[in-house]
Amino acid sequence: MPSTAWCKKRVIIRHYDKLASTYDTLYRDEQGLKIEHILRHVSIHDSDLALDAGCGTGFLFKYIHNHVCHIVGVDLSKGLLKVALSHIKQSGIKTISLIRADVDFLPFKEQVFDKVFALTLLQDSSKLDETLREILRTAKDESTIVVTGLKKVYSEASFKQSLTKASLESKILLTSEQVKDIIAVCWKHKNTSMMQEDYPD
Repeated sequence: MPSTAWCKKRVIIRHYDKLASTYDTLYRDEQGLKIEHILRHVSIHDSDLALDAGCGTGFLFKYIHNHVCHIVGVDLSKGLLKVALSHIKQSGIKTISLIRADVDFLPFKEQVFDKVFALTLLQDSSKLDETLREILRTAKDESTIVVTGLKKVYSEASFKQSLTKASLESKILLTSEQVKDIIAVCWKHKNTSMMQEDYPD
């Protein structure tokens, strides 16, 4: 019998597969606002290997593909990945790879990525601590990890607590009401010390 966690994932996969054809129309503006806010606070470099965990249709790709070495997009929804692949083919971008995989069991070695983005992903996680630990595992030491969670699902305190439990040093970005997510910029250090201050907007 499938586990409760996998049953939840199947429901989520079916949901996003059904939404795939209209996903861009529904969420382009919302996601764009969030990504633009993030990139005002995160430095990316042309040598970076970036992971987009829960990449969806690839909203992040157009913002960073010219500024990093390569992007790996991972998602469980075949429907969303098909749309993402269509966008990549239409744009002719050669620096993006797509993989259908579970972010709780990423098919990568430890310490691979310089930047990790997990945007609007964590509220769909069956076991948040495990998801965060797996993301952390694939990130290099001294890497930057950006995670977000819907404000209607998390309080800022509970979100911060989950990051702390996963041994992530983090700062919460102050955002306008138009941004529907709590945004945390995190760092993976060998010796993590927690910082409590927030970024100014």
